[in-house]
Amino acid sequence: MADGPTYLRIADLLREEIRAGRWKPGDRLPSHAELAEQMQVSITTARNAIQVLVTENLVYTATSRGTLVRNQEVLESVVTDHIRPNRPRAAHDIFEEIARAADREPSKEFSARMEPADPQVAQWLDIPVDSWVLARTVVQYLDNEPWSWEVSFYPRDLAEATGIDSPHDIAEGTTRRLADRGHGETAHRDTVVARPASAEEAAVLGVATGTVLLDHLRIGANHNRVTRATRHRSIAASNRLAYELGDEEGTAVIRRVLGGAYRPGIARP
Repeated sequence: MADGPTYLRIADLLREEIRAGRWKPGDRLPSHAELAEQMQVSITTARNAIQVLVTENLVYTATSRGTLVRNQEVLESVVTDHIRPNRPRAAHDIFEEIARAADREPSKEFSARMEPADPQVAQWLDIPVDSWVLARTVVQYLDNEPWSWEVSFYPRDLAEATGIDSPHDIAEGTTRRLADRGHGETAHRDTVVARPASAEEAAVLGVATGTVLLDHLRIGANHNRVTRATRHRSIAASNRLAYELGDEEGTAVIRRVLGGAYRPGIARP
C-alpha cells in the first residue's frame, strides 16, 4: 500500500480490488470487524476506510446485508416515455420498464398516508396550506441497490375519486390510473436541480451526506386543475435524465444518430 494514513491506504487497496473486478456489483465486502482483523487495525480505522468508498459512491451499506459494491453503470431515464402515444399497455409502471430495458431487477418499498399540505406542497397543488393531501412514497431499488426516492402528492378529493388513496402500490402506475378514471394529465412542468444530499436522503439512498443528487420535480395538470406533484431524488453519478420531444419518426432518427447500439435504460457517453 502507498504512504499515507492507514485508513486511506486500506481504502486505496479496496478501491483497486473493486476496479480490478475482485469485488463485483452486489458483492459484500468484509465487515468492519473482519476488515480490522485482516488488516490488523482498529475497527475505527476499518470503518473510516469503508466510509471513504461510500463517499466515492463505490459501495453502500444495507442494514441487513453489510457493505455492498455498487453497480457503476449509469442509467438513463427518458422522462417523457410515460406520455408517449405508442406506449404499450402493461401491468407495470415506467420504473419497471426502465429497469427491464437495462436488464436490472426492480423492486420497491411503498407507503401512503394522508397529511396536511405544507406551504411548498400547497403551492405546487394550488390548494390552501394544511389541506389534506395524499403522499405516496416509493423507494426504488435495482438489483436490491437503492436507486431513487420518490414522493408524489395528490389533492385528497382527487385521490379518493380515482382510488389512488389505496394503501398499496398501483402496479400500472398512478398516471395511468388517473387517465383511466377520467383525470388524465395533459401538461407537465419539470424542474431538475443538482444538490447535496441531506442526512435523511443519504440514509434512504445509502450514500454519504453531501453526495450530489438529482432532485426532479414534476407537476402534472389537466385542463381544470393540478393533479399531482412528484419529487424524485436519485444519485447524480448513477443517473442521467433525457427528454424526447416530437413525433415518432423524428425520435427514431435521433436514436439512430446516437448509435445503432442505442439501448433504452443504458446511458451512452
